[in-house]
Amino acid sequence: MAKLIFKQSKTQLLINTGIMIYEDLGYNNELEQYRNEQGLDSFEMGRVVSEHKERYVVKTPTNEYDSELIGNLRFTAESRHDFPAVGDWVAFSEYDEGKALIHAIYPRSSVIERQAVGKSGQVQIIAANIDCGIIVQSVNRDFNINRLERYLTICYASNVEPIILLSKIDLITAVELETLLNQIAERIKDVSVIAISNESDAGLDQLAALINKGKTYCLLGSSGVGKSTLLNKLSGKELMSTGAISESIDRGKHVTSYRELIVLENGGILIDNPGMREVGITDTASGLEMTFDGIMEYAENCRFKDCTHQHEKGCAILEAVENGEIDANTYANFQKMHREKTHFESTVQEKKSKDKSFGKMVKNVKKQRKQDKF
Repeated sequence: MAKLIFKQSKTQLLINTGIMIYEDLGYNNELEQYRNEQGLDSFEMGRVVSEHKERYVVKTPTNEYDSELIGNLRFTAESRHDFPAVGDWVAFSEYDEGKALIHAIYPRSSVIERQAVGKSGQVQIIAANIDCGIIVQSVNRDFNINRLERYLTICYASNVEPIILLSKIDLITAVELETLLNQIAERIKDVSVIAISNESDAGLDQLAALINKGKTYCLLGSSGVGKSTLLNKLSGKELMSTGAISESIDRGKHVTSYRELIVLENGGILIDNPGMREVGITDTASGLEMTFDGIMEYAENCRFKDCTHQHEKGCAILEAVENGEIDANTYANFQKMHREKTHFESTVQEKKSKDKSFGKMVKNVKKQRKQDKF
């Protein structure tokens, strides 16, 4: 990798006893190659650590910049994917002290996304360039294995390794915890499961051991499951505000209102997220296949290649459900998420058709106006 040169600053950040470098923020050879090939070496580079209504905080090893997009980048954007997201690497130029303009977005290695809440056929990017998704569920009120499978699906669809984290284990007995772990083992295979308590610190060492320097981890989960408290524990600092558990509803209060990227003292990179009430499925066929690989293995023996696995005679999946080889609840969740995916795809296609028709109409109107002049 070419030697990276950056301006010295009074706000230099330290990790342990060394000065932070770009690799500590997740920079790698692929990004450096793209920078050189695209002629972006005349710009500074940094990583988006937070987003606030189309304004972005971009972090370098020595500084942070309040940034916005240049006009061309903004007006040529065709979808949400053309705008920066937390975790993105961008090329920028400083125009005033602590102020910058974003000129380009580097290619993403991964994008975790869901259906945008209340916006049919649209996606919401949760975070970009993620190596691992840490799915947090509290064991007292939030535990829901169907929702775990949803989070697994969006992780697999993004080529992001998932880890399941059961929080607040101090609120239940050891027997109750063992029951939950057995439920997960019955339906979810080959995924690390860690049980922790932010009160007693149980399990935190096990999690910290999985966090590697220069790798990016994204916290995923509902409000009040202890994500911000966990980040504070891992960082050793009060980086995020936290709320006490409400006695009336037996869960923590929602305190994180925006996504933010934090570099931990051990060199790991963690993105905290607002709690998500809805985890809508997009066009994640590969994600569904990996989450429900046990079901999909039976699909190879279905009588018809285009089997919907709902009512067809000779459907191997339905036969396995009837025989108890496939858990009925797992099958029901698979079908529900598959219907969501299908609906999302049809909505996107319908929107594309409408946009195409509208574009054609505008083109014809312009053509007619031009003819009328003569």
